Amino acid sequence: MMGQAQGRHYGMDWLRIGAFQLLILYHVGMAFVPWDFQVKDANPPIAWATVAMLLTNPWRLSLLFAVSGYASAALFARQKGGIGGFLRSRIARLAIPLLFGMAVLVTPQPWVWLITHYGYRQDFGSFLLHDYYSFRSIDGVIVPTWMHLWFIVYLLGYTMALCLILALPAVVRRAGRRACELLLAGPGLLPLGVLFVYIARGWFSPGWEDNHLFYGDWGAHANYFPVFLFGYLLRGSEPLRAAIARWWGWAAAGATIGWLILAWFEITYGLRIAPPALWPLHGFARSLESWGAMIALMGVADRYWNFDSKWRPLLAEAVFPFYLIHQTIIILVGYWLLSTATGPLARFVILVAATMAGCWIFYLGGREVRWLRPLIGLRAGPGRRAAVKADRGALRDAGAS
Repeated sequence: MMGQAQGRHYGMDWLRIGAFQLLILYHVGMAFVPWDFQVKDANPPIAWATVAMLLTNPWRLSLLFAVSGYASAALFARQKGGIGGFLRSRIARLAIPLLFGMAVLVTPQPWVWLITHYGYRQDFGSFLLHDYYSFRSIDGVIVPTWMHLWFIVYLLGYTMALCLILALPAVVRRAGRRACELLLAGPGLLPLGVLFVYIARGWFSPGWEDNHLFYGDWGAHANYFPVFLFGYLLRGSEPLRAAIARWWGWAAAGATIGWLILAWFEITYGLRIAPPALWPLHGFARSLESWGAMIALMGVADRYWNFDSKWRPLLAEAVFPFYLIHQTIIILVGYWLLSTATGPLARFVILVAATMAGCWIFYLGGREVRWLRPLIGLRAGPGRRAAVKADRGALRDAGAS
């Protein structure tokens, strides 16, 4: 199950790639549903589309944090500098792109938000020159901001907390691992996982509505941080991997049931508030889909996706730069589409095509610029073409000698 504990699991690579691509598609969908977003390309919003969005809404972020925890375990295992070296490497790979993103990449997003929601009238140049770097709130919009890059902020915080756990005595860490395996490496994997999500989201403010500010976001932290640790633990735990292999089919069935219940709520009540007596059922359905889909996808990744491909290294490297730039592209193109006569379907197709094309241009161009590579989340070093030429030159020299 999932290969050797210390080996590379290609299925988890594919799962990470797929999770980020789903996130991009989800953010395109946000431009068409009634939920709050910077720009709306359907007027009125398409209410029924929320049923499709709920196919990923409850679990998309939990899966990303779990996969990030798994990747962190792999990175720590390869890190020769111990906890300090691991933390330094993660700060370099996460904090630098975060700061670059806040300073440059996301700047059009609050500008469009202010225009579409609050009647802001300044052009983008004036916004940058006078407002964006003013460190204040404009009509409730805090500037400068991290916008969709909040995920990196949370991941940095969880990584630091993980390092504190790794600094605990080995006997304490082993006891914690055994306790988790005792609870989850068996029939308790599904019911206890669903109960955990239900409690995290139901008992901690602000519930399922993350505030993305890090502070005060207790419901998000109560959900995402344990899931991040679960992913970390999974890489070295044969009992947990065996439990996922055994129960992932049941998890998929549970996630489907959870989605069907949520779909019924959307079709029946829409934007209206359901009767209070039904709120526990709604929370249970979200929790069931959230945990069930995550476990099911991990099982699928192991059983069907644990293979390598010539495209995997390229795609695995590209997903983080894609994440950094995708929402800015969506919002700028979506804002431009508001001035056209296109309908919702045409706008959706244009948004998907433009976002994917823009992401590829951003990644393929950025990886060739040596000083830009760390800013977009790539390892420092020569551009890809330069590295390939150097390798070929070394091979020629070796052959000549």
